[in-house]
Amino acid sequence: MKLQPVIKSLLETDMYKFSMGQAIYHQFSDYKTTWTFKCRNTDVYFTEDMVNEISEQIKAYCDLRFTEEELDYLNEIKWIKGSYIDFLRLWKPRFADFTISSDADCGLSIETKGTWLNTSLYEIPTLAIVNEVYFRMRHDYDKLMASFEQKLDEKIGWLASGKYNIGAFSEFGLRRRLSAQAQELAVKKLAASDLGSSVFVGTSNVYLAKEFGVTPVGTMAHEWIMCVGQGNHKHNPAYSNWYALDAWVKEYGVLNGTALTDAITTDCFLRDFQLTYATLFSGVRHDSGDPIAWGEKMIDHYEELGLDPKQKTLLFSDSLDFERASAIYAHFNGRARVAFGIGTYIANDTEVEPLNIVMKTTACNGMDVAKISDIRGKGMCKNPAYEEYLERCIKWRMDLSNRIGS
Repeated sequence: MKLQPVIKSLLETDMYKFSMGQAIYHQFSDYKTTWTFKCRNTDVYFTEDMVNEISEQIKAYCDLRFTEEELDYLNEIKWIKGSYIDFLRLWKPRFADFTISSDADCGLSIETKGTWLNTSLYEIPTLAIVNEVYFRMRHDYDKLMASFEQKLDEKIGWLASGKYNIGAFSEFGLRRRLSAQAQELAVKKLAASDLGSSVFVGTSNVYLAKEFGVTPVGTMAHEWIMCVGQGNHKHNPAYSNWYALDAWVKEYGVLNGTALTDAITTDCFLRDFQLTYATLFSGVRHDSGDPIAWGEKMIDHYEELGLDPKQKTLLFSDSLDFERASAIYAHFNGRARVAFGIGTYIANDTEVEPLNIVMKTTACNGMDVAKISDIRGKGMCKNPAYEEYLERCIKWRMDLSNRIGS
């Protein structure tokens, strides 16, 4: 490797990878998935040296193991079970699960195939490695870090002065970060600063949460709903949310409950998010579409079910900055518990455009899977025919529900 290792600990992933991972281990250990990398920036190209460095960095990541100290930390989290800790004690990433090449328009192709238990855990470290290698090898990194710290200090000043009030928020930037150094600096400064009326709750990065004594934040991602709902050949994918919520409650009961709404559109989600699930889950997460319209829809839904929205959390996590978060907070404050997960704006705000890279589940158990968000452009299905089929299933479900009222 030309660079120092980007990932130094297996804790260096998003919290929801462990919450999903435990449920996968207990209920879906035989599921197999394919994950595919994509760079959405049209003007970004990864050189051969970058691709080689990314490959070597992933090899180094695959040599890591959990330490007993790290496992003791995870074991203190109230919803993590001893059986999963024992699995993690034995777990090791497999470089053989990766296929890495320059065979792509952007110069970088990455695909992982294997058990869902393994491949799910690869996503976040892989994206963190790609980001850091690119920015260190493409740009003047020291200049970028100076720009990053200047902007970070300015943002902290805005919260401290009351220019923006965003209530409770967490840092969600691991997969989008400029570097490990940058994310650590952001979490360290946010945790130590007076932020006025705003409250820094924690970070999705479990390693940094442990290092700085803040809360590791995260529940579920789209992969959970896509794989649980669409990975079984017997399931009608229009009921993906029901299967996913049911499996989650089986694993956690009333613990660890923030439901993601937009895997196959929020309107379809609400057909399944009825009284039992709406009661058991502490809140819902927004990740696409108009946040105000979404929040109003969720408040109306809770009220129609006879539940008090003030006792439920609306967590917003879609392309946020402090200005947008402040406006959302002002709109919903007092009507629901409002929280934010803010990624790129905290972890990779410099003088150059951040990468827009993703690594998505594209197959489960030999079947195509897809996400149909509340806006176009966030999905990544390899098979347009399957995506059209899923859309037809959703339309059938919605039309049926409208006819019979369920």
